[in-house]
This record gives sequence, structure tokens and C-alpha cells, in this order.
Amino acid sequence: MSSERVFLDANILFSIAYGSPGLEQLWSASKEGKYELIASQYVIEEAKRNLDRREQQDALNRLLSEVRVVTEADPTLPCPIPLPEKDRPVLMAALSSEADYLITGDVTHFGKYFGKKIRSLRICTPRDFFDIISKRSS
Repeated sequence: MSSERVFLDANILFSIAYGSPGLEQLWSASKEGKYELIASQYVIEEAKRNLDRREQQDALNRLLSEVRVVTEADPTLPCPIPLPEKDRPVLMAALSSEADYLITGDVTHFGKYFGKKIRSLRICTPRDFFDIISKRSS
């Protein structure tokens, strides 16, 4: 079975740079070939803006060595769901990268789509993602 593609929103990137133990297991699973971690330059830059200490920036840069960075989606493409302007590039990059999952902690803008599929992309929180994976493997 090929590895599933997991697109990471900026809040996930900076959470792991802060040292979130729960998210560290995602990187471990990626190293084992279970998942391909994906991000766009847009979400990387947003994550970097939210990190205020040098060691956090360094941690993010180390983690990004395990992430496939994709180009931004064509901004003229219509967004399939109503989102604020700043969140559209996140969803569109996840869709154009053919990710299986978009993992985000953005409850305000993505919350009503948690657990739902937009085309073939399932939007979920980290906890929801791990629940899905654990149910599938048991």
C-alpha cells in the first residue's frame, strides 16, 4: 500500500515546532513511510511568522526536511467551499497536491468541514486524524 498524503496547515507546523508530543508521532510515522507529509510555501511562511524564538525556527527547519513542499495552486481556480481569502490558498494547495487529508487546528474557518471530504480531501484535526488511523488499524 502506498503512503497516504497528509497536507499540514500552518498551525500544525508551528505546533510541532513548539514541541507537541502528539504531533511528533506523525513525523515518526512519516519516517517509516506510512505518510507523505506535504505543505506549501504559503503555510510554511505563516508558520514561521508565528514562531518567535530561534530554537523554534530551527526545529521547524529540521522538520521541514521531512516535508514535500508543493507549489501554490492557481489563484484563479474557484474555491469549492466558502472560506476567507487567507484560507483559500491552504485548501487549494491541499487539493492540487492530491492530498488525502488536510490536518488543521483552525476550528473557526475549517471547523464546519471537519470529518467531511472536499473532493477526495478529508479535512480533520490532528486528533480526528489519529482516531481515523487507529480505527483502521485495529
